Amino acid sequence: MNSFTKNNIEKIYITGEKKLTGTVNISGAKNAALPLMALSLIINEDFNLYNVPDLADTRLMSNLLIDLGIKINWKKGILNFNGKPIKDEASYDLVRQMRASILVLGPLLASKGSAKVPLPGGCAIGSRPIDLHVMVMKALGAKIIFDSGFIIGSLNNKGLKGGLINFPKVSVGATESAIMTAVLAKGQTKISNAAKEPEINDLANCLNKAGADIKGIGTSNLIINGVKKLNKVSHSVVSDRIEAGSFAIASSITMGNVEIKNINPKNLSEFINALRMTGTRVDIANNSLNVCCSKRPKPFDVVTKPHPGFPTDLQAQYMALMAIASGNTLIKETIFENRFMHVPELTRMGAKISINHQEAKICGVKKLKGARVMASDLRASMCLILGALSASGTSEIDGVYHLDRGYENLENKLTNLGAIVKRS
Repeated sequence: MNSFTKNNIEKIYITGEKKLTGTVNISGAKNAALPLMALSLIINEDFNLYNVPDLADTRLMSNLLIDLGIKINWKKGILNFNGKPIKDEASYDLVRQMRASILVLGPLLASKGSAKVPLPGGCAIGSRPIDLHVMVMKALGAKIIFDSGFIIGSLNNKGLKGGLINFPKVSVGATESAIMTAVLAKGQTKISNAAKEPEINDLANCLNKAGADIKGIGTSNLIINGVKKLNKVSHSVVSDRIEAGSFAIASSITMGNVEIKNINPKNLSEFINALRMTGTRVDIANNSLNVCCSKRPKPFDVVTKPHPGFPTDLQAQYMALMAIASGNTLIKETIFENRFMHVPELTRMGAKISINHQEAKICGVKKLKGARVMASDLRASMCLILGALSASGTSEIDGVYHLDRGYENLENKLTNLGAIVKRS
C-alpha cells in the first residue's frame, strides 16, 4: 500500500542537481479512476477495473463506496465491484476529504431514487462550486434541496428523465455527473458544451461497453439514450497524462533523459508543443515519450484552457521549469481563480515571480536553491518537488500528503531515475 497510510506530518527531502535518466511507467489516472469507481453504484454485478492507481483519493473513494454497501476486492491495481448500494447517505467524514465525492450524487439518485451527500472538500485551489452538478440533477428530473451542509436529492414516481443540459461553462466534474446520471434516465439527454478531457471519454467508453448508449464521445455535444440497466463489464483506466507531464518536466528541469511509458501522447499534444518550444527534445512513440534536454530552457508563454488546451493541472509544474528559463515567461490561469498558491514557496527557492490577478510573470534565474517549503495542494506539491530536483543543496518539503492524493509511488519512481529523495 502507498505511503499515504502514514502520518500527515511527514516531509520529503530532496538533494538536487541530479540528472534524471532511465524509464518510468505511468500509473492509471486518478481523475479517470474516481468517476469510474462511482459507476459501481449503477453497475451492480461483476464490474472490474484495471490499472487503478493506489492513492489516497482512490482509497477514500473505495471506503466511501464500501460504506454505501458496495463490495470491493482490491488486488494489485485491479478492483472488483459487486452489489447495490444499501443506503443513500454518503459519509461526511469521507466526503469532506475529497471533492470528487460529489460524483456519487447522480449514481445514488439513479440507483436508490434518493441521495444525501455532504458538501465536498478537497484541494484549496478555488471555489469550484457545485452549482453545475445541481443544474444537471434538476434537468434530469430530480428535486434538490440544501440542508445542514448536505445536498439532498429526491425523485418523483416517474424517476430520472432525459433532458437538455447546456453548460454555461466547461466543467469536467459536472459533465461526468451528467453522463453517469443520464445513462439510466428515461428518454434522451442532450448535453452541449460538454468537457472533452480524455478522462471523460474513458468514462463514456466504459459505460458504452456496459450497455449504455452515448454518442458524440470526444466532442462537446453528447447524446445519451437512456437504457434500463447496465451489464457487467471490465475496463482499464486510462493512463495519467498529468503524471506523464510531470515526469517530462522532471527530465527537462534536470537536463536529463527519461523514457515515459504507458501513455497516450495524443492526450498531451498542447503540453508537448509547449515543452518543445522551451528547447526540450520530445520524441513520440505509440505508447511512450522520450524527453531529453541538455541546456537551460527557453521561456515560452502558456494559457491554461480546457482540453485539448494546456492543462491547468500542469501549470504549477511548468512554472517550476520556467523559473530557471533564460528570460521572462507569462503564464495565464483561466480555469481556477486561486491556483498560484505555489508561488510564494517557489520564491523561497530563489524564483522571481510576480502575480497580477490570473497572470504570473516569471523572470528566469540561472539556478534555484534548496529551501524549506510547504505544499498547499496536489499540483503545487509536484511543482516544489520539481524545483527541488533542479536546485542546489537539499530542500525540505512539508505537506507532502497532498502528493499521495495523485502520484503513485512517486519517491520510488524518482529514485529509480537517479534522484536523491527521502521521506521521513
